[in-house]
Amino acid sequence: MKFIKFFSLFIALLFISKVTAQEFKPGKVSVAELEEKVHPKDSSAVAAILYKKGKTSIQYDSNEGFITVTEVETRIKIYKKEGYGWANQKVWYYYAAGFKERVTFSDAVTYNLVNGKIEKTKLKSDGTFDEIVDKFKGQKKITMPNVKEGSVIEFSYTIRNPSDRMIREWDFQTSIPVNYSEYKTFVPEYYVFNTKQKGYVFPKVMVETIPRSLILVNKKSISVGSVSGTTRTNPSGEKIDYKETSTTYVAKDFPAIKEEAFVNNIDNYTSSIQHELSMTKYPNAQLEMYSTDWNSVVKTIYEYDDFGPELNKTGYFEEDLKAILVGKNTPEDKILTILNYVKANVKWNDYSGYICDSGVRKAYKEKSGNIADINLMLTAMLRYAGLTANPVLVSTRSNGISLFPNRTAFNYVIAAVETPNGNVLLDASDKFSTPGVLPLRTLNWYGRLIRKDGSSEEVDLMPKKTSNDIVFMNYTIDPEGKVTGKTRRQCTDYNAMITRSNISSLKEEEYLEKLENLNNKIEISEYSKTNEKDILLPIVETYSFTGNNLCEVIGGKIYVSPMLFFANNENPFKQEVREYPVDFGFPFMDKYNITLQIPEGFAAETLPAPAIINMQDNLGTFKFNIAANDNLLQITIQHQINAAIVTTEQYEMLKEYYKGMIAKETEKIVLKRI
Repeated sequence: MKFIKFFSLFIALLFISKVTAQEFKPGKVSVAELEEKVHPKDSSAVAAILYKKGKTSIQYDSNEGFITVTEVETRIKIYKKEGYGWANQKVWYYYAAGFKERVTFSDAVTYNLVNGKIEKTKLKSDGTFDEIVDKFKGQKKITMPNVKEGSVIEFSYTIRNPSDRMIREWDFQTSIPVNYSEYKTFVPEYYVFNTKQKGYVFPKVMVETIPRSLILVNKKSISVGSVSGTTRTNPSGEKIDYKETSTTYVAKDFPAIKEEAFVNNIDNYTSSIQHELSMTKYPNAQLEMYSTDWNSVVKTIYEYDDFGPELNKTGYFEEDLKAILVGKNTPEDKILTILNYVKANVKWNDYSGYICDSGVRKAYKEKSGNIADINLMLTAMLRYAGLTANPVLVSTRSNGISLFPNRTAFNYVIAAVETPNGNVLLDASDKFSTPGVLPLRTLNWYGRLIRKDGSSEEVDLMPKKTSNDIVFMNYTIDPEGKVTGKTRRQCTDYNAMITRSNISSLKEEEYLEKLENLNNKIEISEYSKTNEKDILLPIVETYSFTGNNLCEVIGGKIYVSPMLFFANNENPFKQEVREYPVDFGFPFMDKYNITLQIPEGFAAETLPAPAIINMQDNLGTFKFNIAANDNLLQITIQHQINAAIVTTEQYEMLKEYYKGMIAKETEKIVLKRI
């Protein structure tokens, strides 16, 4: 995968020299910290993390066995009003049936400097909230009191997890500077975790081994593996000696992670450390392997009761499918028929995941399910129709890129049908999806196809086919500069999906008002649309428009950009150096065929010169041409990008391309009185 060279994979992280941990103690806020007006290394920072220290340990509890406890303490400086949002903190937790994490906040205090003295305001109970996120997750929230410009806030929290095999990701970077971040893990010898680090800047690391022991008190057994684990019988009072690996990660003066244009998920590039359970090796028990490579990951997932076995369930759709497949003899007809049938009969309940929630039978009966219910059902139906169909595990854009072998890398599943021309990817959760055109949320580099025999292969999720946006526009300009015209806009594939989604999300009146505001306050009339629901065809929008702000009249001359409101006015690529790939989502072509009628009594004084801009490696092309024909000007403009993802090495070329394109699109036609 040529786009991921900026990530580093560490199976063991060792530095010979030890890292000396900086001393920070809760409650010891200094006058100097409160007096600081701007961040010393980033004057634009609205806030900064002065320090954040975390510790995760797998420890033995006499009632629950081995559990995971994470303790975090944080100190944040607020520099500007725009940083007040950092006074609102939240920590999520699982609360699925039979498995609930517990989050508790403590030592939450706001510090201010008043008349040269430090004033403390403690968080009261009415500043703490519990909120349900969905049926699997909740979050504990706090709102710090008495926050002002210059305040320092401090808080601690603990996460108690009943599982002994889940260590949360730790971020060393965020949207504000981080002066100091320290994270420690304490893992008994019974567990082996793969550690993976991502980002551009990396913490220093120290590893040491510590002897430990525990004594079983009033227990007849020791639970080893609270989730899908085993239990080993031990006599009460037995002392067990074991070794524990302590790993310390220290980051100092890490810069804020900055958003840039066309980044699919900034978290993909944030410096962080991830842990994935690789194996367990309990005393006198069989060694259990987990996420050592992708094949073992997908084998584990396929064998889950709520995944692989769901593909084999029958007796709930066969008769219905027989009826709709009558006369459908080609693979293309079968694929489209089954996809449309599932889309029409089972609605997505907005829950992701590759594990079934209701189960395919119940989801089919109740006409509702999560992503796994819907797309595993789709896969089973495609197989029933004689097609070679398999599930494909996906990590959505919001979930991040699935770079390393682990079961939590994925949060979604789609279907794939193998054909002589390659895989046809399908998702029945979106009413505007078609074969090969997936919801935008799934376009996240690579997925993992799983076959019945347990083998797997990487699947490229990024579209290769160009999505078109073709505009035909005719307009006239009167001597006062008022523009009147008509537009016909035709969109295909992903552009069509986006347009249909925009149209369906609003009432027509609201949609047109939004369209008018986006297009320089034009007034739209005679609006119509074609193929709104026939999603295999391009969607076409047609409307008339008038505008009083689309050109300038200066000294009796009319100045107008030929593309009017369709022109790109600002280069989205401003950074001197691009740290992250540019993610357009899909290849595209924007094409404009424009006819401008020169007002009576005027003639063209200045016309933009024709231009062609080509990028290397066939990355993209911009073409601009203008021709005069009596009182008509014929303008053709084409902007085409041929890759969904543009590498950082190509960024400078892309930036210059956009600079030249925008200069040409905004260049004025000058009309003078005859």
